[in-house]
Amino acid sequence: MQDNYTVRTMRADEVPLAVQWAAQEGWNPGLDDAGLFFKADPQGFLVGLLDGEPIATISAVKYGKTFGFVGFYIVQSEYRGKGYGLRLWDAAMQALAGRVVGLDGVVAQQGNYRKSGFEPAYRNVRYEGRCGGVAPEHSGLVDISGQSLESAVAYDRQFFPDDRAQFLRAWLSQPRAKAFGILAEGRLAGYGVIRQCRSGYKIGPLFADNDDYAEVLFQALRSGYSAEVPLYLDVPEVNSQAVSLAQGHDMSVVFETARMYAGQVPDIPVDRIFGVTSFELG
Repeated sequence: MQDNYTVRTMRADEVPLAVQWAAQEGWNPGLDDAGLFFKADPQGFLVGLLDGEPIATISAVKYGKTFGFVGFYIVQSEYRGKGYGLRLWDAAMQALAGRVVGLDGVVAQQGNYRKSGFEPAYRNVRYEGRCGGVAPEHSGLVDISGQSLESAVAYDRQFFPDDRAQFLRAWLSQPRAKAFGILAEGRLAGYGVIRQCRSGYKIGPLFADNDDYAEVLFQALRSGYSAEVPLYLDVPEVNSQAVSLAQGHDMSVVFETARMYAGQVPDIPVDRIFGVTSFELG
């Protein structure tokens, strides 16, 4: 590895490069992901530069005081196997030292992540289907805005290992997206977001107290778009009801990762996670 290789924190205007590379890898990021992800942790994106030119990226986003999540670990193909990625990885792990760290590892890299102390907790499976349909008539279905947005932030906390309110407020208010909640006895009992991606639309997160609420939210989120438009949903395979939801709408598996953790596996209700927020940020 050459000595003229440096690692530093990315600026906001550089994060779109990581998203562009993710798209080239086939990960299908959202059209507005770069700015939204940066708001999660402005110090959480690193770039590896060779002679001043970016050749590798990684995100090491901090949540609260106890949790971190790694994503966007990409080395341009001609520079792989030369130590550049490892140096960037070490910088990310140093930035997250002392925290439980999660990631979604593609199949080819899971062995390498194990060598760094990560152990698989369960598989996340990406399903592809189609948008369309009509929003169901349900008295508890609400658009998330204003006060409802803060209710969603509070509801979300039980599904994530540490505080991500700053990111979530941006995520729920993003352009080219819809966010719905469902009320039961005056309280939020589920919510979901759908956003426009490089290809079609992706639902995430989709959290609900039971599969009936998840079904209502799923139908509401995908309604209003053409039935020809692709729809994606990332499902924890250990949640059999989430798998049934996807399969019940003729969705097919197109991709998989392993949710892996270094440190104690967080105690979150995976049985009520019907759609993962993001493979890049958790």
